Amino acid sequence: MNDSNGWGFYLPGALLLVAAGLKLPALWRNPRDELLRSVCVLLVLATAVFGATAIPTVITINRLTGVPNAAAAVVFSLLTAFSGANIVLIVRWSSGPADAGRSRRWSRLCTVVTCAVIAAINVLFALGDAPVERLRDLDTYYVSTPYIREMILLYLTAHTTAAVTMTLLCWRWAREVDGALRSGLGLIAFGYVLNLCYDIAKFTAIGSRWAGRDRDVLSTEVAPVLASVSAVLIATGFILPLVSQHITNQWRMWRRYHRLRPLFQELQEAMQHSIDLAGGPWTSIEIRLTQRESDIHDGILTVSPYVRADLRERALREELAAGRPAAEAAAVADAAALASAVVLWGRRARSTAQPTVPRDTGPVLTSPNSPLGLVRMSRALAKSATVRSFRQTAEPESSAP
Repeated sequence: MNDSNGWGFYLPGALLLVAAGLKLPALWRNPRDELLRSVCVLLVLATAVFGATAIPTVITINRLTGVPNAAAAVVFSLLTAFSGANIVLIVRWSSGPADAGRSRRWSRLCTVVTCAVIAAINVLFALGDAPVERLRDLDTYYVSTPYIREMILLYLTAHTTAAVTMTLLCWRWAREVDGALRSGLGLIAFGYVLNLCYDIAKFTAIGSRWAGRDRDVLSTEVAPVLASVSAVLIATGFILPLVSQHITNQWRMWRRYHRLRPLFQELQEAMQHSIDLAGGPWTSIEIRLTQRESDIHDGILTVSPYVRADLRERALREELAAGRPAAEAAAVADAAALASAVVLWGRRARSTAQPTVPRDTGPVLTSPNSPLGLVRMSRALAKSATVRSFRQTAEPESSAP
């Protein structure tokens, strides 16, 4: 897979870089979000691993540093950092507010150990002697060279330890959750199983060299494919639950926004529109929903002096007698009283005479106290025969002198 032009590594690296770029605005808005910060670090490191492992990049690093095989220390360091970032992210991700202190301690410990391993890798490379540039088979070519041998074994041991740790953590947590999070953890765990296969292939090739046999193909051909696929699976596993949660939240807000339309239309004439937040087609659904709910509450406040408690009680009794659940019956009763109030308010507002405003006896409606209540009222306005009946009854009354 690691061809001479490096596209097999550059393309997935570019996709991960795009994913990291999509997360940056959220990180800019919430710079103290440790989980989001860890996701961005992971994606950037995954991109760096793919970019640094490609043959053209390996050649470039060696040329720029003037040190044969300097890219090996860079790649091993990035792989170790990526493994450590995975453990930090899964620890922070799986910890609730009550475990925040323990999560920070484990994260710091993992970071310290990762940095120590990276430092040791670079020290061992500096102490060793690797004068012949090896672009694909450095692991097996220098496996008997002092210090370089220890560097290779150290990075593989750290990589294997991280793979076992992550596989166990993900499988254990996956048994406790469901949905997109469970699917994401499954992808991460499978990615780390492939990482373990990568380590087995590398260790097998190294052991074969020590035994006088040539199984370098495991290290030069099989292992890179396993590493590439596993990195994509791991990054996808971390992104999937976050993207799924974002899409789900967006869908729920759009659905609530549209379900509030009948209530919005009922109160449209009574709304003051003092602040126009939702301007333009690119306005986010969060702002649109906030604007709509604000306008609805404004309209309810305007017509509230005309809401009659006796009408609401009568509608409530009728709905309960018809076997309607209490919450739905209350929403229909509120909608019926509101529809009558809107008719009466409209008549008074259009009258040339000085309008007579009923005495405010306090809030009568209960549904507007919650977002779900507003949705139920809106549905009742659109579909309830009781609401239509009360509105029709109020129209002749509002026309009376």
